[in-house]
Amino acid sequence: MTITSFSPKQRVVLNWWCAGSPHRDRDAIICDGAVRSGKTMCLGLSFFCWAMATFRGKQFALCGTTVNAVRRNLLSGVLPRLEELGFKVEEKRSANQLTVTFGGRQNVFYLYGGRNEGSPGLIQGITLAGVLLDEVALMPRSFVEQACARCSVAGSRLWFSCNPEGPEHWFYREWIRSPGGKNALYLHFTMADNPALEEKTRRRYERMFQGVFYQRFVLGEWVAAQGLVYDFFHSGCLQPAPEGEMEAWRISCDYGTANPASFGLWGRKEGVWYRVEEYYYDSRAEGRQKTDGEYADDLARLAGGRPIQWIVVDPSAASFITELRRRGWQVRGADNQVLSGIRTTAQLLRQGKLVICRGCDAAAREFGLYCWENPGSGRDKVRKEHDHAMDDIRYFAAAVAREEGGGGAFARSVDRQAF
Repeated sequence: MTITSFSPKQRVVLNWWCAGSPHRDRDAIICDGAVRSGKTMCLGLSFFCWAMATFRGKQFALCGTTVNAVRRNLLSGVLPRLEELGFKVEEKRSANQLTVTFGGRQNVFYLYGGRNEGSPGLIQGITLAGVLLDEVALMPRSFVEQACARCSVAGSRLWFSCNPEGPEHWFYREWIRSPGGKNALYLHFTMADNPALEEKTRRRYERMFQGVFYQRFVLGEWVAAQGLVYDFFHSGCLQPAPEGEMEAWRISCDYGTANPASFGLWGRKEGVWYRVEEYYYDSRAEGRQKTDGEYADDLARLAGGRPIQWIVVDPSAASFITELRRRGWQVRGADNQVLSGIRTTAQLLRQGKLVICRGCDAAAREFGLYCWENPGSGRDKVRKEHDHAMDDIRYFAAAVAREEGGGGAFARSVDRQAF
């Protein structure tokens, strides 16, 4: 994506802190809205330009869900533009630190990851002249508030960007619904606000998402997740297994003792992964729990002598993983981040890169029952029932997205949320 011009909304972001701007007295700026709407790039450029024009010898923070996310989602696009403008940037990766020099001024920028409730301790104690929080809605409140509290230098300001979450999310309720109370400038972005986004690419993004994710990431709305998780999937989506040889074979596992165990056998043909067979065992319904060894035997029968490249398993199933490895299987621990996994699964299913075949009755049944919890907590949650085949499919989708889709649109959109 090449920047040739800026939209009116992007120009407001770039200049809001400058002399003559009607927004110059604001303490913060908030940019939310659709994916690929151009908010992150212009916010990052503006943040660095403001910091270097206003301060010398001060410290700043760049925050994302992880330090790698800051580098990938923000710095990879912003730093080349800064260098084109004459900024000198020296990075010390071991210290997660950037030293930026421009016009005889020098400032230091630290990178932080705000992923969980243990993250506030990482930023505690530092004195900052400003902080940029990218994807702020995905960070714990305690981290966000600690980062804001660190900005005690006279003239310091707060910079936020995010895609929408649920309408009960604390950041939406306390910052976006009443930005004036925080003396913040609020700007809502759509894909139309990004002149560098081609119409063909915009249409592709519109096709990628479904349900609540379409409303949030394409329309930019703060809406609740409710109803079926995969509301687009129905029995007509099931396809016959393709004829002929498969290019590769893999297995996904959601392990259960008291809860059901679900395994899926996946074959790849012409770039598409087909769930051609499955195994599902409910110990409560059957009246008997199985051992790790029995499950490993069942998995071997599902494999049926096929050359299985690897098996992806819920990482909490330590004893089962040990049993599989003892028998010589190549095992990968699954990425168990639920929401990003659901987004990935939905995108792959809609794009036809993941196909559920006829005869996978457990998966078909759960697609029709897998629901969101009632909204109200401010965080999306799925109901913990009818989710075992859903989990093993999600594990597989996340693994495939990471391995095969690093350059694809679905992988990049999920990447921002999770990895």
